[in-house]
Amino acid sequence: MTLHIGLSHYLVVAALLFGLGLVCVLTRRNAIGLLMGIELMLNAATVNLVAFGRFLQNGVSGQVFALFVMVLAAAEAAVAMAVVLAVNRSMKTIQVSETVHLKE
Repeated sequence: MTLHIGLSHYLVVAALLFGLGLVCVLTRRNAIGLLMGIELMLNAATVNLVAFGRFLQNGVSGQVFALFVMVLAAAEAAVAMAVVLAVNRSMKTIQVSETVHLKE
């Protein structure tokens, strides 16, 4: 008995990852939680890119785009963490709802 994992299985996993990331972004008030949700959504996009690249047989283009998404995610995490640390130093909080005072 062999188990065949098709494209739809990967798409379901990616949809679940994206849904969890979206719920995390919409419900968290903490900046770190928001960043984790964004990372989950980027991981879902990476799973989609690799799955479509594998099942549509267009060479390594899916893996190359997935590599670009991972580089983008690393750069986003580095810049966002620097911003969160700067806000934490100046305001002593990382709650997103309390950072509206930065406009003043």
